[in-house]
Amino acid sequence: MVKTGEITLTTRGYGHMQDITDPVAGHVAKSGIKNGMVTVFVPGATGGITTIEYEPGLVQDFDEMMEKIAPKSANYHHNERWHDGNGFSHLRASLLGCHITIPFVEGRLTLGTWQQVVFIDFDNKGRSRRLVCQVMGE
Repeated sequence: MVKTGEITLTTRGYGHMQDITDPVAGHVAKSGIKNGMVTVFVPGATGGITTIEYEPGLVQDFDEMMEKIAPKSANYHHNERWHDGNGFSHLRASLLGCHITIPFVEGRLTLGTWQQVVFIDFDNKGRSRRLVCQVMGE
């Protein structure tokens, strides 16, 4: 069985990280499926999904790490072509990835104690984001 839903977020851009663990768990519970996998997917090229211990220190560390890897102020060929200033956003999102799959057992996500699912908006402006949440199993 497969059930598909959406999670809608309002973001600030520039690495804004949001904990989406509860909405994802809510889709699993609402599906009525007891055992399986849930996939969360970002339609778009400047957002990413991962897991992290969602606490202020690691959120800051994550942002600082991304700034070292793909600095906002660097010159990007994407910016030269499109003049939108978000070349860094695309690179950061592609490094992180646009989806995550999490198994669940007896309706509960199999995350570790300090592990939360997060969405990061890397774009250079805030927006409304739509995430696709697909629950599969039996």
